[in-house]
Amino acid sequence: MSWNQHSYAIKEEEGCLFLVPTPIGNLQDMTFRAVETLKEVDYIAAEDTRQSRKLLNYFQIEKQLISYHEHNKEKKGLEILEDLKAGKRIALVTDAGMPGISDPGEDLTRLATEAHISVVALPGANAGLTALIASGLSTKRFVFIGFIDRQKKKREEELVELKYITQTLIFYEAPHRLKETLASMEKVLGADRSGAIVREISKKHEEYIRGSLGELVEWSEREEIRGEFCIIIQGNENQEELQQLQKEKEATLWWKDFSIVEHVDSYIEQGLDVKEAIKTTAVDRGMPKREVYQAYHVT
Repeated sequence: MSWNQHSYAIKEEEGCLFLVPTPIGNLQDMTFRAVETLKEVDYIAAEDTRQSRKLLNYFQIEKQLISYHEHNKEKKGLEILEDLKAGKRIALVTDAGMPGISDPGEDLTRLATEAHISVVALPGANAGLTALIASGLSTKRFVFIGFIDRQKKKREEELVELKYITQTLIFYEAPHRLKETLASMEKVLGADRSGAIVREISKKHEEYIRGSLGELVEWSEREEIRGEFCIIIQGNENQEELQQLQKEKEATLWWKDFSIVEHVDSYIEQGLDVKEAIKTTAVDRGMPKREVYQAYHVT
């Protein structure tokens, strides 16, 4: 059953998790509301308490910090959840930017919402969207990917899955992997695909490098790579490629004009038993197996 959260009507005795964005470089990007929220909560859960302590000191916020990160999230998450159930108000911050984006804040938010604990997200700094809107690429529709796999084979397999997406793609990447990632992108997505590399957003050495993937690879090979990076890549606009993909998809949907019963029967005729035929039909159609079972047997 659904439940409604009215963020400005949460009772004082009720627990609440506040997702508080922090600056991704320039401390002046901290909002007044974020500062006030951090001052008012019972304590703050931080990905890196040392980094967050610097932020609190700058804004003269005296508040307890606890560590919540990828390596302790299972244990700490349950402890934080118990405090929320007990009525505490807790803020979650990441090292920089929006909590829950490419960090374990996602898991804590899920725990809280599953327990019907209110979660209030404050607007604020986000590297991916900041990079996107100044990239010069389409902002009408976009897909956030974040970090892709470190291993070359798996990374290129992921990129193959993204090759035909028509929306703008947003990636994060660490400096020591940037060259290899760009090389994989050029290989899989094509050297002519437009893109932008954005580094050190809002910091002193902020830089936008715009061009084709081939040109971006050339840039990475002659530059000393430092800083944190966003990579923005144009969606697939090659109509010939997209039309060919559509033809290939349609060719694999040999059953598209079949009813569910006809679909199952065709597999039985090929030698599968009823159970396997129902299971395979469910996979083809992207349906739960029980729905195919019911449709087949009821009919």
